[in-house]
Amino acid sequence: MSSTTKIATIRTYHLRDHLEEPFGFSQWYYDTRNTLWVEIVAEDGTTGWGECYGPSEVYQTAIDRFYAPRLLGQDALVTDRNWQLMWRASLDFARGGVMMGAMSGIDMALWDLRGKILNQSVCEMMGGRHCDTVPCYATGMYFKDMPEDDLIRSIVDEASSYQQQGFAALKIKVGKNPNFDTQQVESLRHALPDMTMMADSNHAFDLPEAIRMGRVLEANDFRWFEEPLSPEFENQFRQLQDKLDIPIATGECEQTRFGFERLLRTGGVQIAQPDLAYCGGPSEALKIRTLASAKGINVIPHAWGTMLNLASATHFLASGYREPGRKEIDALMLEFDRTPNALRDELFDVPVVVENGVATVPTGPGLGVIVNEQKMQSFVVNRTELKV
Repeated sequence: MSSTTKIATIRTYHLRDHLEEPFGFSQWYYDTRNTLWVEIVAEDGTTGWGECYGPSEVYQTAIDRFYAPRLLGQDALVTDRNWQLMWRASLDFARGGVMMGAMSGIDMALWDLRGKILNQSVCEMMGGRHCDTVPCYATGMYFKDMPEDDLIRSIVDEASSYQQQGFAALKIKVGKNPNFDTQQVESLRHALPDMTMMADSNHAFDLPEAIRMGRVLEANDFRWFEEPLSPEFENQFRQLQDKLDIPIATGECEQTRFGFERLLRTGGVQIAQPDLAYCGGPSEALKIRTLASAKGINVIPHAWGTMLNLASATHFLASGYREPGRKEIDALMLEFDRTPNALRDELFDVPVVVENGVATVPTGPGLGVIVNEQKMQSFVVNRTELKV
């Protein structure tokens, strides 16, 4: 191990931004955006950045008090070994949940750091850059506090704006109530007959409701039905899929290859959706992709948060492939959240560039996005630092 590649410093930053207008989905409403960033510095000063998806305050404590002391002095280049070190340290009491979310941000930062040390992009280290661009789908159409007729008109206008921006696909929210959901789906299809559409209920339905909603989505030519059921009821996914033709997508609440093996063994999920800032990081996402490939299932990451997670998902897709493969094939799509987010849009000197609904895969070393640390400071509500 070179002394220059030893982990010398680990910092965390809890960032927060208050929204001008709250927005919601089937479970709750957002009035603030929060994220937890991880910065890992090698002894030569090279820095890697990562992001955690979930409760920032809890992640910050887990990293600063538990994982960081164990990682200081370790070789930053051996990402798998560092993952196993963290996994074994917390295995007895944290096989998933917030501790794994904390590990995910650390792992992402280590991949960014390793790429910068080796002067390689993350997708090259993931197995090779298979493409230079990745098509996106626009995630939006969240619920707002207004009468339902006005809300449907607002959602249709928002969806139409994404088409005008060049997006060929979008994902809406369902799960408000059955009548609204049906009217929304039918209104969108009428307004945008050629748009590729998906729907996400954020586990709002019981099995009979999910069957009925799935049939509405099928009748309106939706591409997939995301999180139709609670992640707690794994066996219901197969029961649902047996009733429907529309593919079932899920997995943003799942973690590790072990969790995904249990989820996918039911045979009721056609699209696996790990979030690289939550599932165990890029290291574990690659193992999840291999597991899914062995079952003939495609992996399309859930991507929520800032440019760090978006860049991770972009590299993951750029290094991936579609099962089972053919000469002319639809590329796997990158989720591009379009809700207001200053933490994503204002804090990067070099972002993931998305134009006309297509993301350019970053070519710089590591994740290929560059944080503006000066602008970041005004959003930081808490910071930690641990050094060798």
